[in-house]
Amino acid sequence: MPPKNDPIPSAKRRRQVALLIDFSRWYGRRILLGVAKFVREHHNWSVQCEEWRWTDPVPAWIKNWKGSGVIAWLETPELAEAIRKLNVPTVDVRGVSGCELPLINTENRLVSNFAAEHLIQRGFRNYAFCGFVGANYSDARSKWFQEHLTKFGFDCAIYQPPEISRNLQSIELEKRGLLFQEHLAFWLKSLPKPVGIMACNDIRGQQIMNACRRMDLLVPEEVAIIGADNDELFCELSDPPLSSVALDTLRIGYEAATLLERMLNGGKPPKQPVLIPPLGIVARRSTDVFAMSDRQLATGVRFLREHVFDAITVNDIARAAAMSRRAFEKRFFTQFGHAPKAEVLRLRLTRAKELLQDTDWTLAQIADRTGFKHGEYLHAYFTQKTGITPGKFRKNAKFDSKERSGGQQAT
Repeated sequence: MPPKNDPIPSAKRRRQVALLIDFSRWYGRRILLGVAKFVREHHNWSVQCEEWRWTDPVPAWIKNWKGSGVIAWLETPELAEAIRKLNVPTVDVRGVSGCELPLINTENRLVSNFAAEHLIQRGFRNYAFCGFVGANYSDARSKWFQEHLTKFGFDCAIYQPPEISRNLQSIELEKRGLLFQEHLAFWLKSLPKPVGIMACNDIRGQQIMNACRRMDLLVPEEVAIIGADNDELFCELSDPPLSSVALDTLRIGYEAATLLERMLNGGKPPKQPVLIPPLGIVARRSTDVFAMSDRQLATGVRFLREHVFDAITVNDIARAAAMSRRAFEKRFFTQFGHAPKAEVLRLRLTRAKELLQDTDWTLAQIADRTGFKHGEYLHAYFTQKTGITPGKFRKNAKFDSKERSGGQQAT
């Protein structure tokens, strides 16, 4: 028997709950996992769920569905109207204006603040925002990014496409973004360098990175890019991998389920949206830089990072920067506070940690892939720098992964 102060008393019968959430996006899949966590804990829901994209037609079964409640990604007026006709408690997890239903959503103000702080800490004085103009989440993140930078006396350039359509749905705006890649590339070229850019999401971040490559702009040395959502597929497919603000989408799903259960028990929905703060920054190579106006040095640093796992020497790096070894080492130390060799070892160690965590490769295999001479050298250097052996690190990482199976972690 549940305690008297249990905010969610057990139902006498199973709730029939429909989930209409986009399976195609990392954001949507994580929300579904959050709902699943609630279902496992409470055991009183029978869930109707199918593989569905919000761009699909309204499911035919909705019209005659006789269920208890709905959690939905309400992007289109057609779906919102179909859900309203059911006349059952509903929680929205999308937040498009006009739906006027109880909403659990990301706190975009903090998403932008986190991104701005991340770039400020890297010494940038030039900033820009690039989004999908007309998409509500993008416009909100643009507004808050600008406002946060203003507090520190910084201006922010905003990308404006040659054509703006405010009546399109989000995915249509994202597709239109691909139509103006040349325009975006020339805008990026025109920005003062080095510049820190926030992309409205990781999809836009990858588009910015491709445009930089087209204009031979160095990422992150000239253009540092941070996205939002922490969609691992887009972040890791980007070259270099894209830093991103990690959203607590698991919690969004869990809180949406919690709210729906309370509404099913007669509770009143909140009058204002419930906004979930982001988890933090997942830093990857696209912002792994301290702002540099020295293009020669930036060229050398780019060569270092692109060949860090090869058998390169400081002479090779200096030659790529069209500098003498002595001049390169001096300018590098002034910028980073350590020698180029130390930076090579730092990057190799970081990659070794990733491979220990994400693969079952032997230490010898990891040493070969990360530029260390052999497994014994990697073992000794790893232990010296981290205070634990590679084997202990791998064991701890696997334990932490299991502990976080119901959530995300960001730095």
